[in-house]
Amino acid sequence: MSDPKIRDIRTILTQPDNNALTVVKVETTEPGLYGLGCATYDRQPFTVKTAVDEYLRPFLIGRSVSDIEDIWQSANVSSYWRNGTVLGDALSGVDQALWDIKGKMADMPVYDLLGGRAREAAAVYVHPSGPDNEAVEDQVRAYIEQGFHYLRVQVETPGYQTYGAQGAGEVSGRAGTMGGPRAVTAWRGGIFEPRPYMNSALSLFDHLRSKVGWDFEMLHDVHERIPAIDGVWLAKEVEQYRLFFLEDLFTPEDQDYFRQVREICTTPIAMGELWSNPHEIIPMVRDRLVDYIRIHVSRVGGLTPCRKYAALSEMFGVRTVWHGPSGTSPVGHAANLMLELNTWNFGVHEWAVFPERTREVFPGSPEVRDGHMWPNGKPGLGIDMDEKLAAKYPIQERDMFRELVRRADGAIVRP
Repeated sequence: MSDPKIRDIRTILTQPDNNALTVVKVETTEPGLYGLGCATYDRQPFTVKTAVDEYLRPFLIGRSVSDIEDIWQSANVSSYWRNGTVLGDALSGVDQALWDIKGKMADMPVYDLLGGRAREAAAVYVHPSGPDNEAVEDQVRAYIEQGFHYLRVQVETPGYQTYGAQGAGEVSGRAGTMGGPRAVTAWRGGIFEPRPYMNSALSLFDHLRSKVGWDFEMLHDVHERIPAIDGVWLAKEVEQYRLFFLEDLFTPEDQDYFRQVREICTTPIAMGELWSNPHEIIPMVRDRLVDYIRIHVSRVGGLTPCRKYAALSEMFGVRTVWHGPSGTSPVGHAANLMLELNTWNFGVHEWAVFPERTREVFPGSPEVRDGHMWPNGKPGLGIDMDEKLAAKYPIQERDMFRELVRRADGAIVRP
């Protein structure tokens, strides 16, 4: 095969389920050779589309598809200001697509290009939730019977908005999921208060350990919503329940509080889905202030930077749990899997349960069975996209402000 060039770059928007998905397709001068990459930013899909179509596309057409590193480095600084979420997602779409192409050219899965497998499959975690402890227990038991070992548990706080709990259904993973009754407040997103939330969370942990036991890994997401000093207290209180990790205990702005947590308890800490800048990430890994990095792969620019963050983390005993809600497309999950199979310091894969019609739009979506995600062994990322079917599910307009959550006095709560 000759040295293919980038012939065109197209952004494809689709919404077969609840989330607006953005996929970048890089077409080459070699007939039939193309790659797909995830650029999903479900809250601002059109800004990412503009960044790809109006800026990266003209900048990259004609470049050799083999030069992934140079393309990433030059595109990253092409706008001078960098490390933003929109540019990160746009660049990720191109970057993942180029790795997909390189794998197809080599007739290898991407994990082989990265050095081969460190494991056969990636353990996944799922999201049992419910209106009360008993309902969550029922879901936990059901997931365990299906072979899942890692469970992120969330429960509603009676009378308040609660992140990550919406009764009996699978959690969407998006910030702002409604938990308590809407009637308690005139605020459109609902009221959140830290103390009632912490009490309900601790009650849930105690209930599950006493009723279900200790033979499953329990995870929980605070989602940066509580004051930092309350987070320090909560981390100490949950130590007795032996969580696999406590996630997003503080905001990125309050990361120095993790030093206090390290001084008083051994609760494992996960952090990073809001990170977009290496200056946020490197000190947390270098100083061993987190146990799991939760970077959203497309936010920081794709596989090229994340394989480096994974290597950095290995040197400091930090494991990877790439952010993988339903706001990550199946292409993004396939890309995450490539890293996880290759990375020795892998932790667990966050899995979004996609409905059948989403899987129809993305043939080759990774298969989950026995609590693990398995590769299909196909070249590249191993996944494709049915563009005609995707076009039948256009992005739906939605009120992006309806999910803002407030304290009882009206102050905004960080998502």
